[in-house]
Amino acid sequence: MTTEDQSVQKTHLSISEELVGKVVKVETGVYAEVTLTVNEKMKADQKGLIHGGFTFGLADYAAMVAVNDPFVVLLASDVRFLKPVVIGDRLTARARISPTEGRKQKVSCDVINQNQEKVLGGEFLCMTLDKHVLER
Repeated sequence: MTTEDQSVQKTHLSISEELVGKVVKVETGVYAEVTLTVNEKMKADQKGLIHGGFTFGLADYAAMVAVNDPFVVLLASDVRFLKPVVIGDRLTARARISPTEGRKQKVSCDVINQNQEKVLGGEFLCMTLDKHVLER
């Protein structure tokens, strides 16, 4: 009898840690924590405001890693951007799966900055497939 290690990442293995974040904790089917230090490449303007897509990408990535299935996809999301993010901010996304049944899983995710201020909060609806979404 073998037991699977629930702390080993099994999804999104080729993603850029620089652009989407670094996984620091995985509890498959329960929780994931991902960090990202935002940089100059992510800025939207000369004042150093970071484009919200990077913050969203971090949260989405954390949700995918919480599910932690090689064939997980995002079906829907409902997020709120609560505070601006600027160059140099260190963000942490904490994703937690709500009790679910079947292939669809609801994941709540909060993103906080280095000052423990919530910059994004939301829910993601994820689904696991039998094979890669690009395979027919």
